[in-house]
Amino acid sequence: MTGAIDLPLDVHDLSFESGSGTTIRRTVHPSGLRILSEQIPAAMSATIGYWVGVGSRDEDHIAYGSTHFLEHLLFKGTPRRSALDIAVAFDQVGGEHNALTAKEYTCYYAKVQDEDLPMAIEVLSDMVAASVIDAHEFDIERGVILEELAMADDDPSNVAHERLAEQVLGDHPLGRPIGGSPQSIRDARRDQVLSHYHRYYRPDELVVSVAGSLDHDRLVDLVVASLRDAGWDLDTPEFPVHRRPFDPAIFTPGQSQRCTPRPLEQAVVALGMPGLRAGDPDRPALGVLTTVLGGGMSSRLFQEVREKRGLAYSVYAFASPYADTGMVGMAAGTSPDNAAEVVALMRDELVAIAKDGVTDHELKRTVGNIKGATALALEGTEARMMRLGRSELVTGEFLDRAETMRRLDRVTLEDVQRIAHTLVSSRLSATAVGPLDDTVFSAL
Repeated sequence: MTGAIDLPLDVHDLSFESGSGTTIRRTVHPSGLRILSEQIPAAMSATIGYWVGVGSRDEDHIAYGSTHFLEHLLFKGTPRRSALDIAVAFDQVGGEHNALTAKEYTCYYAKVQDEDLPMAIEVLSDMVAASVIDAHEFDIERGVILEELAMADDDPSNVAHERLAEQVLGDHPLGRPIGGSPQSIRDARRDQVLSHYHRYYRPDELVVSVAGSLDHDRLVDLVVASLRDAGWDLDTPEFPVHRRPFDPAIFTPGQSQRCTPRPLEQAVVALGMPGLRAGDPDRPALGVLTTVLGGGMSSRLFQEVREKRGLAYSVYAFASPYADTGMVGMAAGTSPDNAAEVVALMRDELVAIAKDGVTDHELKRTVGNIKGATALALEGTEARMMRLGRSELVTGEFLDRAETMRRLDRVTLEDVQRIAHTLVSSRLSATAVGPLDDTVFSAL
């Protein structure tokens, strides 16, 4: 394989070798169902994911948090399996199964021994295609989710990140918390969530990605047969649902500074600004920038805030890309007495890169860091399954490790400085959680 591989929706069969010697195949079923696999000859396991391109941003017609609510409910049983049956199916073979709800997609996944892959396909297909959404279980799970939200609200770092997203992305649906609010979960109705389920959980919305020890043709047969067995109509021809457009989002940001008083021993402070879209060609350069800034123990923030001044245990930078916008930020946990200084230091480190750039040594070290971390992550079938699913759902192109490395090698000092300059020229949002007031932002 050389370069990126496009994944057009109107091509029914694709097959190619990755740079690491694995075979990747993709089948678009006439029903619109898409199945992707990466065959890893030496693997003794397989990780499988069932992806639906609906996330928390798609909830304007229902109570916020309902997509995450639905994710919970799919584990609660089908006409053929109880919640206990689903759990036992994986536990008795030492497998793992779970799900995640993101802002742009939902994924149900499992990792099992290769010999147990047919079982995983059968159970996940049943969950996704034939969930009962039982009224009694709905009310029970409402309580579970309220406990989950309460637990998240007790985590000041989580609160800071949620507040920062609300400030940076403002009135855009991406600015809302994935799990909703306690009030929106109390307001959620079974009929609305059930309608949401039937609206999005269809063959033309579904992507199945698998990595590990497998045979692609048998995989396709098993997935199709299990979904039919669960009650889905796979005989009606449908075109796969189009991916989200990359057109830049238009939104009104929230308040620029926000303090959330909490009686804590340590405060969390965070700065954020609009970032890059998932398909932006500058994503590799942004990855270099956030890693130089706060991606490890040799990063500028770690060295300046923790090593030289001892002001924080945890300090880092991050980037969150979406189809039509993104967010870049920095965060740290620190003593309330030092919070204002840490806020200023985080801002100053980004400004310094925008003004003076990074050194050649920093660029080489950071590219090596990202290359190594990528290689280590791809040792597992989980990361490869996730890469397949996101490639199909989000970007529409597959990049293997070799192509990812080539794009990293093309990042220049000027690219990193240019992106830093763009970030510092954009609207800066700041948030703090702890025993603080707005004076914590006095240096901004």
